[in-house]
Amino acid sequence: MCAAVPRPLLCGGCGGRMVTRQLSRVGGEAAAIGNRAHCTATIPSKNRRKGKKVSVLYDSLEGSIAEKEETDSKRLKWEPGNWKQQLDNIREMRQNKDAPVDQMGAEKCFDSSAPPEVMRYQVLLSLMLSSQTKDQVTSAAMSRLREHGLTVDNVLQTDDVTLGRLIYPVGFWKNKVKYIKQTTAILKQQYGSDIPSTVAELVNLPGVGPKMAHLVMDIAWNNVTGIGVDTHVHRISNRLKWVKKETKTPEETRVALEDWLPRDLWSEINWLLVGFGQQICLPVNPRCKECLNRDICPAAKRC
Repeated sequence: MCAAVPRPLLCGGCGGRMVTRQLSRVGGEAAAIGNRAHCTATIPSKNRRKGKKVSVLYDSLEGSIAEKEETDSKRLKWEPGNWKQQLDNIREMRQNKDAPVDQMGAEKCFDSSAPPEVMRYQVLLSLMLSSQTKDQVTSAAMSRLREHGLTVDNVLQTDDVTLGRLIYPVGFWKNKVKYIKQTTAILKQQYGSDIPSTVAELVNLPGVGPKMAHLVMDIAWNNVTGIGVDTHVHRISNRLKWVKKETKTPEETRVALEDWLPRDLWSEINWLLVGFGQQICLPVNPRCKECLNRDICPAAKRC
């Protein structure tokens, strides 16, 4: 590779025209500007030696930079240590699928025989009810709602007192009565009694946050748009150090996980970690002795 020559070159292959070329350094190595081509050139020197021919290889600077940046990005991208082994261990511990989320989670609370728009509405309501509520309580409330008639029209015709009685004792049930009524009215007026099909529209509904929106997109629309992070996913991700630095909220954890976790795992990770958090990695007194990750979990050393 020739050194950088900031002066003009006389290119014999270009009919004697003056062509200005300058070599730039990329990552400490000289890279030539221009399309890939060989050009025989006469380079004026102090001793004015004539006729000396040199072969100068012109590489595309833009292409060189892009290729180097892509390589550097892959090399520098952060990911937690042992995460693949930890994930495999969690899969093994969850293989029986006997946690509450497996039997009573949002994917089990809707009527699969209902028309698609009704099914999607029921998925949305089950997730609205699940906030700050155990799956067992959410499932029982959804069962009562379905017996009552869980459609947009029926809910709009149900008075607040009756609706409250049907969903009690889910967490913050009085607020949820208000949110359900407001959201259902919007669905009736703006979406033809169906639910929105984008995260942006879903989070604009009363009582719907990012976690719910991404889970609705996955379960109701079969479209993985992000990771659904609840208190279990948030807690376990910090315990395993799956976040580069400690996160304070589930939304911060979602952003941190999506930055490095392969996209094909986004749908699975919520189900895996929620059940794992319900059975082994408990909020208080986690069962570290029963956990296959006890020797490679940073938090286990503190138990």
